[in-house]
Amino acid sequence: MRTITFTQAIRETLAAELRRDPSVFLLGEDIGVYGGAFGVTRGLIDEFGPDRIRNTPISEQALTGITIGTAVAGMRPVMEIMFMDFITLSVDQLVNFAAKLHPIYGQKCPIVIRTPPGAGRGYGATHSQALERLFLGVPGIKVAAPSTAADASGLLQQAIRDDNPVLFLEHKLLYPLRFEMPDGLPPPEPFGVARRVTEGSDLTIVAWSYMTELSRKAAALLSQEGIGAEVIDLRTLNPLDMETVLASVKTTGRAMVVEEGPRTGGFSAEIAAQIAEGAQDYLEMPVFRLASPDLPFPASKPLELTCIPSVDAIVAAAKEMLA
Repeated sequence: MRTITFTQAIRETLAAELRRDPSVFLLGEDIGVYGGAFGVTRGLIDEFGPDRIRNTPISEQALTGITIGTAVAGMRPVMEIMFMDFITLSVDQLVNFAAKLHPIYGQKCPIVIRTPPGAGRGYGATHSQALERLFLGVPGIKVAAPSTAADASGLLQQAIRDDNPVLFLEHKLLYPLRFEMPDGLPPPEPFGVARRVTEGSDLTIVAWSYMTELSRKAAALLSQEGIGAEVIDLRTLNPLDMETVLASVKTTGRAMVVEEGPRTGGFSAEIAAQIAEGAQDYLEMPVFRLASPDLPFPASKPLELTCIPSVDAIVAAAKEMLA
């Protein structure tokens, strides 16, 4: 076993995939010598050169167009959008073109869009959003949201080898965290398989990405007070493993869904609806949704921290559900 950061796991995985398949290449703004906005690609240009680690102009539209075009031509591009907020500039090409190529025309479109969502670093309203909800109602785009270094590596390998567009979420607060992982890299991780992070019989907490890390910490605190919280990490949002979620809820009778984005229109509502449909006879109370308020995140870090879900908020909500 070794201790590795989330960043290092992604960097090593990208390097391994570049060595494995000559059709894989990276492109994005400042990903070359600078190493990306969060340093994920740092050093890769030294081994693979500027032809396979390609810096692009500051134009998400151009970046996305080049990515789709090279994928159609037979390459496997991995593009980086330095903040997820900027993916709004790529929505038309991703939703109306990339997502439609395979199911409608039979044309493979093997692209990976790596991007860091989320708040917590005081970056303000236009650099702190979790916008996965924009793509979860779009057939043809898969969405991966790992919460550990091992899952980041396994799911990224699977994403690069997939023949469909994959949105790969790397929460910016996960980057510096350290995780235990076996020597080497894990094998590719299949999509659509959730993971039980903790076991418990009192309530089920469903989360993804950084919210899984907070839920795990909350479950540890709850266990000290004799409350057993079973944390389910979705790992991928499309495809979505509701079987694991429903099996847990049918055992505990209570469900909480934790989402970082605003409450209104969030993916937590879809999960709550599917829990209500699939486990109606087992629920002892309505599904509880914990999310951010419906407002832009402030740049002030103290104010920002009052908006996003926290470990204390998850613990308080769990106790309220069990009161």
